Amino acid sequence: MSEKAGQIQIQEQQQLQTLSPQQIMVVKLLELSKQELEERIRAEVLDNPALETEPNSSETEEVDESTEELEYRSSEDDSLGDYANEDDIPDYKLQEHNRSRGERVEEIPFSDTDSFYDVLKEQLAMQPFSEHEKEIAEYLILSLDSDGFLRRDFLPMIDDLVINYDIETDEAELERILSIIQEFDPAGIGARSLQECLLLQIKRKPDSPLKNIEQDIIENNMDDFTRKNKERIMQRLGLSEEVYAQAYAELVKLNPRPGSALGEAIGKNLQQIVPDFIVEKDEEGQITVSLNNWDVPVLRLSQDYKMLLEEYTKNKENQSRDNKVAFSYYKQKVDAAKGFINAVKQRQHTLMMTMNAIVKLQMPFFEDGDEALLKPMILKDVAEIAKLDISTVSRVSNSKYVQTDYGIFPLRFFFSTGYKSSENGEQLSSREIRRILQELVDQEDKQKPLTDEQIVDILKSKGYPVARRTVAKYRKTLNIPVARLRRK
Repeated sequence: MSEKAGQIQIQEQQQLQTLSPQQIMVVKLLELSKQELEERIRAEVLDNPALETEPNSSETEEVDESTEELEYRSSEDDSLGDYANEDDIPDYKLQEHNRSRGERVEEIPFSDTDSFYDVLKEQLAMQPFSEHEKEIAEYLILSLDSDGFLRRDFLPMIDDLVINYDIETDEAELERILSIIQEFDPAGIGARSLQECLLLQIKRKPDSPLKNIEQDIIENNMDDFTRKNKERIMQRLGLSEEVYAQAYAELVKLNPRPGSALGEAIGKNLQQIVPDFIVEKDEEGQITVSLNNWDVPVLRLSQDYKMLLEEYTKNKENQSRDNKVAFSYYKQKVDAAKGFINAVKQRQHTLMMTMNAIVKLQMPFFEDGDEALLKPMILKDVAEIAKLDISTVSRVSNSKYVQTDYGIFPLRFFFSTGYKSSENGEQLSSREIRRILQELVDQEDKQKPLTDEQIVDILKSKGYPVARRTVAKYRKTLNIPVARLRRK
């Protein structure tokens, strides 16, 4: 410390965690969909002559439920493969085959990289939030999927915040904080539906008669708009074909996926969902998990580049200046190719570890396909089994799909909060309670519909002791009116 002319200099030592370019590449690849990964691989092959694809080949990783644990299994052998010597083999690859069963896998801190969520957090830092409000806002931001949508109901989020983060809140506070996030850029972020997403974008436009028409179309005629029933919209709103065409031209410019780098225009066919995983039950009832990699190019080092690099390495001492420059170029390309190959393999490994953990936790569903068999499951549960960071599991779960014998589901479908029954301590799924509530209403006497108090008593008799306030909230999320409005 030194003092001079009334100024004080203070020297502090800070330890900052930074990611290497290799780690950043792994993070970026992890966020890609299957189609985007294929495009990324092809672009990398075109850019790097030291990188090649193997014709008509694919790698498959599977999991068998009959084993003691659902573990990642690589189809690679233990040879050096495309590596010149053992020093070139990445550490994670060596450790994966040699670690003990109970040993923890080192995890890359995915959450520290500059991501879509970080951009929103930067805008969050400019808000005059209290610490309590900031924690809730961060939770909401991390709950957005890769398209920038909030697809979770408030009620399970309230339970999750209390149980896992010791943060108490209510629907009104979540709604208020979410409305502020929806003012962030890009426009439409934080929407809970496509309709709300488009309305948020229209709201930011300058006031004009055309803006009012656009809002009326999306707010009151969304179904007809998506089905291109322009005559019905024109008749209902009293619009001429010219005015409707002007409004339509503006509406198709809106982005239905504000969180995605690539937006599609309204009116185009939605991109077909291609699952990242396949979970199947064989004839013997055993569950297998595999990556949907059948058409993803398998990478290898160029044999020509490997030979050139080996030749220059052998004659390193007797090289001209031009040869040294050539050697540096070859080595740079080979190192880049190895790094990309390793990043792709690390991505596949992380995906499999996550999916295996989900299957292990939700095995009854994958065996029978009954949604009622889904257990309460949060990110922390999957992260502990997969030996991954919670932020990593969140990234995978928000952007990936799985094909099962019962349909294609987003991974977030398998997550739900729960609470412990006061009678036997069993953890109950909020999803299961809502399902039973819906069944009770569907089967009730419509001349004497069940009140919330009666539903509470019935649920309690079935072993689901919930409060009347909870029943009212679940009924609201299911769009079920109060008893007097259900009477016929």
